[in-house]
Amino acid sequence: MAQNGTTENRGTKGIAALPLPQPVKVQEVRHTKIFIDNEWHTSSSGRTFPTFNPATGHKICDVEEADKEDVDRAVKAAKAAEQRGSPWRRMDASSRGRLLHKLADLMERDRLLLATLETLDTGKPFLQSFFIDLDGSIKTLRYYAGWADKIHGRSLPVGELSFNWCWDTWTAWNFPLLMFMWKMAPALSCGNTVVIKPAEQTPLTALHVGALIKEAGFPPGVVNILPGFGPTAGAAIASHMDVDKVAFTGSTEVGQLIKEASAKSNLKRVTLELGGKNPCIVFADCDLQLAVEETQKGAFYNQGQCCTAASRVFVEESIYEEFVHRSVENVKKIVIGDPMDPQTSHGPQISQQHFDKIMDLIESGKEEGARLEYGGAAVGENRLFIQPTIFSGVKDQMRIAKEEIFGPVQCIFSFKRQQEAIERANRSQYGLVSAIFTRSMDRALSVSAALETGTVWINCYNALHAQTPFGGYKMSGNGRELGEYALAEYSEVKAVTIKLSETL
Repeated sequence: MAQNGTTENRGTKGIAALPLPQPVKVQEVRHTKIFIDNEWHTSSSGRTFPTFNPATGHKICDVEEADKEDVDRAVKAAKAAEQRGSPWRRMDASSRGRLLHKLADLMERDRLLLATLETLDTGKPFLQSFFIDLDGSIKTLRYYAGWADKIHGRSLPVGELSFNWCWDTWTAWNFPLLMFMWKMAPALSCGNTVVIKPAEQTPLTALHVGALIKEAGFPPGVVNILPGFGPTAGAAIASHMDVDKVAFTGSTEVGQLIKEASAKSNLKRVTLELGGKNPCIVFADCDLQLAVEETQKGAFYNQGQCCTAASRVFVEESIYEEFVHRSVENVKKIVIGDPMDPQTSHGPQISQQHFDKIMDLIESGKEEGARLEYGGAAVGENRLFIQPTIFSGVKDQMRIAKEEIFGPVQCIFSFKRQQEAIERANRSQYGLVSAIFTRSMDRALSVSAALETGTVWINCYNALHAQTPFGGYKMSGNGRELGEYALAEYSEVKAVTIKLSETL
């Protein structure tokens, strides 16, 4: 993990020397209802939906399903909580920071339970949930807690002088808790009230955090959590006339729908963190073993279910064969198994639908002539595990080279010249992240300037920090999360001009 950051992925190497945390036994999930005004509610429709453990296929529990009427109630509560004279509006900025720190304290207290729920609901290995997702979530809260009384333009935000609005978000199923914090923490730091719609596949940790928000002492209505589906609850949020801002992490297709709904409603501000088809450029002068290990962390972390996945690896021709060989040997170290087992480093895909999509793309790679170097098959019968998969000889026109796979598939290309690598790396509708592996700092800086991505990593991968802005170019979205830049997404600028009397 990064010493001062959010989700830098160094795997679990080195963790084995520490006393390993153990998942807790969850006999019954306590929080399954809708959270509005600091109270738990059943859905207006009376409907519920199941959430499943992708590692076993077993149902974990049923969760209340929010729809338009519930969204209206939540937005009304959020608007009331930010009105002048409300406890939240009267609270000074430093007190908001203390509440965020208190929430971080409570998440530290419940860290084992939250990590267990995250693994049950997503299938990601427990140690990754505990050491990466929970660590990053807590650090994000503390980072923005520190900002709460330091946000200013030409005047300081004190009490009722600060600007508030009602803000809504969808969180992603691949990092449900972490994405929740990435959005909620800066929003609350700026004094907003929020409505959260967690992904329908993975609602459990968000709902548990609702209980912690109440315990921490946040006033009613400041945070509201609505488990539900995109076409109902999500669509109601995107088109709601009393919602001033939407933040979304997910697919480019859904992001486009949200933008359209914003334009057709009240022109609410929208920030989007969407898909990626992320290039890594590996030059012949690099530390070859480091490049192999880092690009594979990028490709296979969280079963490849990352918008930042290192799915296009361009390797200089002179080291291409050796890079492929070492990649195949390195991937054999990945342990597939029960996500609750500390030895496991690779869990299941999130759902049968997603599993089928990945397998279809793997088959397309074979049919279009890429060389399957390793993996490419399901593990076990009637389960959602897919072997980490490596293709070499990949050509730019192949489906696996163009489409976001969102699964454990690494595509390795070769290149001859630096300019060729840059042009091919940029030849994508996406522009989220990229990476460069070289010992030449001059080359690293010149290539990073030429790459059309919001983030460039040099001799590392997935080095995400709470202090560093994150977001994409092109179809990978707009706006920025994390760092000071995120605060601008959750605040408005107002110019007040005073004409002074000439006698003064």
